[in-house]
Amino acid sequence: MGKLFHSITQFYRNLRIKLKLFIMLFSIMIGCIMLTYGVLQYAYSIYDRQIYERSSQVLNLTANSIENELRGIENTSFNIAIDPTIQSSLNALRADPSEMNYERHKIRDDIIVRLVQSAGSEKYMATADIMDLSGNIISAGREAIWTEEYKRSIWNEASLGEGKMRWMLPMEGDPYLVAVRLIRSYNSNLRLDLETLGVLVVRVRINEVVHNVAAGSELASGELLISTGKGLIFSGTDSLVGSQQDFLQKPLAKPYEVRNENGHKIFVSQMISGYTGWIYSSIIPFDSIFERISWMKNLLIAVFSASMLVIILLAFRVAQGITGPIEELIGRMKQVQKGDFSTEGIADLTVGNNLNKDEVGQLHRTFRIMIQQIDELIHENYAKQLTIKETQFKALQAQINPHFLYNTLESINWEAKMGGQPQISRMVESLGFLLRNSISQKESIVTLGQELDIIRHYLTIQQTRFEERLVYAQDVPQHFYSCPIPKLTLQPLVENAIHHALEPMVNPCHITIRAREESDHLLVAVEDNGPGMAPEMLERVRRGEVQSKGNGIGLSNIRERIVLAFGEGYGLEMESEPQRGTRVLVHIPLERKDSHV
Repeated sequence: MGKLFHSITQFYRNLRIKLKLFIMLFSIMIGCIMLTYGVLQYAYSIYDRQIYERSSQVLNLTANSIENELRGIENTSFNIAIDPTIQSSLNALRADPSEMNYERHKIRDDIIVRLVQSAGSEKYMATADIMDLSGNIISAGREAIWTEEYKRSIWNEASLGEGKMRWMLPMEGDPYLVAVRLIRSYNSNLRLDLETLGVLVVRVRINEVVHNVAAGSELASGELLISTGKGLIFSGTDSLVGSQQDFLQKPLAKPYEVRNENGHKIFVSQMISGYTGWIYSSIIPFDSIFERISWMKNLLIAVFSASMLVIILLAFRVAQGITGPIEELIGRMKQVQKGDFSTEGIADLTVGNNLNKDEVGQLHRTFRIMIQQIDELIHENYAKQLTIKETQFKALQAQINPHFLYNTLESINWEAKMGGQPQISRMVESLGFLLRNSISQKESIVTLGQELDIIRHYLTIQQTRFEERLVYAQDVPQHFYSCPIPKLTLQPLVENAIHHALEPMVNPCHITIRAREESDHLLVAVEDNGPGMAPEMLERVRRGEVQSKGNGIGLSNIRERIVLAFGEGYGLEMESEPQRGTRVLVHIPLERKDSHV
C-alpha cells in the first residue's frame, strides 16, 4: 500500500500543469460562488454609496438654496448702505449729533421711509435698523431690545467686516438671525472716502427660509441643523438636545457617517459652506433606510463563510502542489535580484530526484543555465571595463604636460609685474587658477568655498572685459563654505548669466550668489537682473531642448552630476520672468565635506 501511494504521488508530481489544472476543476465551482458573492457585495456597496451621495446632494442643494436667499438679503443690505438718501441723512446726523430739532426728526423719518421701502422687497427680512455714530437706533419694523452691551457687540462685529456683511448668532429668545454691515460714506463722484456713518442691522427670518426651501425635499422627513462651529443658527430637531448636538457643531472627518445617539443609529451627512463657512448637517434614522440591506448582508456573510471553510479544505493540497515549486523558484530569483549571481545556492537543482519533470522543473533547469550565463557575462564585462579605464588613463598621460602651461603663465605673470601691469598680472593668476582646477582630476566633489574661489577668479577675467557693466555680489554665510558640491557647478551658471543677461544689456548687470538653509538642504541661488525668459523658452530650457552657447557645461549636465553625487533628492531648478531676470536654484546637502561619503 505504501509503495502504491508513493507511485501515485510521484506520477502526479510529474504530470503537466495542464493536467494538474484539470484536477482543479472543482475549484471553479468555488470561484463561481465567490464571484457571485463579490458581485452582490459590489452591488450593495454601489447602492449604499448612491444613498450616501444622494443624501449629500440633497443637503448641498438645500444649503445652496438657503444661501441664495441670504445672498439676496446681502444685496439688499448693500443697496441700503449705499442709498443716496440714507447716505446724505447720516452725514447730516454726523454733522451735529447733539442737537435735537425738527430737522433731525425729519431726517430720521426719511431714513425710516427708505428702510421700509428697501426691506419690504425681501420677504425674509423681518426688520432693518440703523445705529448712528451716537448709538441712536433708527428702526423700521418690530423694535428689538437694545442694550449697551448688545450695541457694542454689533458695532465690533460690523467693524470686523470693514464694510462687508457679517452674520451673528441669534440672541437668546430672539428667533431672528442677525446680519450687520458698516455704512461708509462716498461723494457724488462715487469715490469712497470710507468715513463710517453707522451700522446697518438686519434681522432675518431664518426659520421661514429653511422651512420654505426644505419643503417638498427629502430633508422634510429628516432633520436639518445649521451651525457656525461656535453656536447653532438653526435646529430643526428636538430629538437631539444639549451635548448630543455638540458633534454636529464641528466638521466631521467625512462628508457622511453613521453614529450612535441615544441608543439609535443615525445617518449624518454634512457640508461646509464656501460662502458663509457654516456647517450644514442632515440627520436621518439609519434603520429606516438600511435595515433590510443589513439583514441581507448578514445572511450572505453567514452562507459564504460556511462555504469558504469547505473550499479551503478541498483546495489547499491541490494549490500546494502547484505553487510550491514556483515559490521555490521565486526565492531563487530574489537572490539574483539582490545581486547574487553565484550558482552555489542552486547546486541542488542538478539532482534529478529533487526535480519534477513538468514545466516548472524545466523552468528551474533553464533558470540555472541563465544564471550561469549572466554571471559569465558580468565577469566578462567587468574585465572589458577595466581595459577601457586603463586605455583612457594612458590617453590622458599622452596629453601635453600641463606643467608647461603653468610655467608659461607664471613667466607671463612675472613679466607683467616687472612691466608695471597689475591688471594683466591678476588676469594671468586667475587664468592659471582656473586652468589648474579644470585640468585637475583629483576631486570631483569640492567645498562650496572652493567653488566660490573659482567664480572669483573667473570674474576677475570677465570684469576686465566688461568693467563697470558687471556688478557681482555674494551673500553666503561663512559656515556654509565647508558644504560639499560637485566641482564646476556654480561657475557655468555665472557664465550663463554673463552670456544671456549681461551681453544683451546696456545697463549694468547685477549677478548675485546667495545661500540659505532650507529643511535638510542647502539652497544656493545664482541670480541676475537680465532680460529674463518667456514662459515658453523657460519650459524648453527646463526640458533640456536649448543648447548652451559655445562649449560650456549645460544645465542638464549640472543637474545629472548633482543627482549622481547626492541622490534624487537634490538637483537644480530655474525661475525666470521677462524683464525680471533669472534665478537658478541649486539643492545640495547641508553637511560638512569631511563627513560626506
